[in-house]
Amino acid sequence: MVKALIITAPGINCDLELAEGFLLAGAETSTMHIRELLENPNAIDEFDLIGLPGGFSYGDAIAAGRVMANLMRKTLYPKFVEALQRGVPMIAPCNGFQIAVQLGLLPGPNDSHAFSEQAPVPTIALAQNNTARFIDKWVNFEVPKNSRCIWTKDLSVSQALSCIPIAHGEGRFVASDEVVQRLEENDQIACRYTSDDNPNGSVGDVMGICDASGLVFGLMPHPERYLRWTQHPTWTRLDKDEMSGDTIGLQMFKNAVAYAKQNASKKAACANGAV
Repeated sequence: MVKALIITAPGINCDLELAEGFLLAGAETSTMHIRELLENPNAIDEFDLIGLPGGFSYGDAIAAGRVMANLMRKTLYPKFVEALQRGVPMIAPCNGFQIAVQLGLLPGPNDSHAFSEQAPVPTIALAQNNTARFIDKWVNFEVPKNSRCIWTKDLSVSQALSCIPIAHGEGRFVASDEVVQRLEENDQIACRYTSDDNPNGSVGDVMGICDASGLVFGLMPHPERYLRWTQHPTWTRLDKDEMSGDTIGLQMFKNAVAYAKQNASKKAACANGAV
């Protein structure tokens, strides 16, 4: 069975939900405090999936995710790059997205094999919502057809149910026109708010992006809070047929776990000398 690593820190509060997503999708999970990883970075080598949970890491001092990202940049960034080179899917919801951006994992280089040895300067930001308020609601979204993100691949759900929960004060996606164009051309925009439901003023309605490999997925919503139909805000009024499959959130985790299992099988075959 593939193993998922959940990285936690003071102020993180969605680690249990993230672990549940991986468990329901068929992976084993282990939670490690960032201090443990800083003392033993090689522990990352033991895992097939990685999750950076949401919350308010270190109280979001200075800026959301800034302290945790700075702690990780020197020691752990190279290990994340090695994990990507091994084909390890990573998910970073909400505060995790803010951390991944400031850590330099997202949006990453144009070529997924061209990550630098040192963490790069961030090229995008997740700024204060244009309402200047914390937003806690469900929003509608869509997935671009050509997105290379393995987490959102072939999501199957009716248009009426394409909603997901958000809860953030600093989730407005900000980037230069040049960076947005590069993400568009490289199919790195993983999901968008529907044009009439952009809650925070994000440029281009961008809700989530991936790196060039499609493995690292950062998004402001919380798919880990939508693993069961009974978590949907109007589930009591949904038809049984509509609730026959997996929720959007669980589909995302199942996509990643299936990818990790396939990746593990390939590595095992290579180790045994098979093609």
